[in-house]
Amino acid sequence: MNADLLDVQGVAAPPRRNGELIFEAPWQSRVFGLCAAIVETCFDGDREPFRRQLIAAISAEPDRPYWHSWTVALQQLVLDIGLLDEISIEQRIKSSENHNAEDRGGRH
Repeated sequence: MNADLLDVQGVAAPPRRNGELIFEAPWQSRVFGLCAAIVETCFDGDREPFRRQLIAAISAEPDRPYWHSWTVALQQLVLDIGLLDEISIEQRIKSSENHNAEDRGGRH
């Protein structure tokens, strides 16, 4: 899934500036890349299953920041296909939070 295959308008469209995706924090680009790899590997590049999850996540909490909804959608997709279970996801989130804290110089 590359940026050219993403919605450019509508609820599922990621934030862009001058046509380029906007990532305000390193974790956002990481979750985008992880999603792209999962879509390519598990769905042969078909982004529609993820897109449906993303629209559902945004609809469930319209005020939630876009990349947080992206993450929720990816988590649900991973659970639905049995790639990881909830415990594994929680462990990876904790590990990622620790990594992000290190990126910020140990500040929480």
